[in-house]
Amino acid sequence: QAVQLPCVFGRAIDTLDEALVGPAPRLVLCIGAAGGRTEISLERAALNVDDARIPDNAGYQPIDTEVVAGGPAAYFSTLPIKAMVRDMRAAGLPAAVSNSAGTFVCNHIFYALMHRIATSPALAHTRGGFVHVPYLPEQAASKPGVASMALATQVEAFRVAIRTALTVRDDVRETA
Repeated sequence: QAVQLPCVFGRAIDTLDEALVGPAPRLVLCIGAAGGRTEISLERAALNVDDARIPDNAGYQPIDTEVVAGGPAAYFSTLPIKAMVRDMRAAGLPAAVSNSAGTFVCNHIFYALMHRIATSPALAHTRGGFVHVPYLPEQAASKPGVASMALATQVEAFRVAIRTALTVRDDVRETA
């Protein structure tokens, strides 16, 4: 099942919560655009902070606020991110581990997802994480010099990443 979340603080979490009603998924993979990235970036950590340098799509711009009041400072992805990167690279697809999802809506939803997985008994067997993707060529066309990646390449990268996430339980230990 695919669900589009609004790029709006708070409302994105509400939409995520609606999507998580019902049978618990084995895997939740959140995806967001990161203009300027040259690779598929698998995020390692979600921080409990919203600190928007620009307003979201509803004009809201939180500064130094917690995603979840009183929540832990951070959560780590429960996906085998290094194995996923290894397998994407082996398939000739540009990928890398990224250590931070930033402090905008992408991190906001990543943290909320990981908090729900960590605190909800219904999601005890769900694995989750966040992936940033480069712009599509048509998005980068009006931004000279900005990297992009074809949709077909991104789709193939997600096929490999999902297959790895569903089959690899313990991540590999290698440099990121």
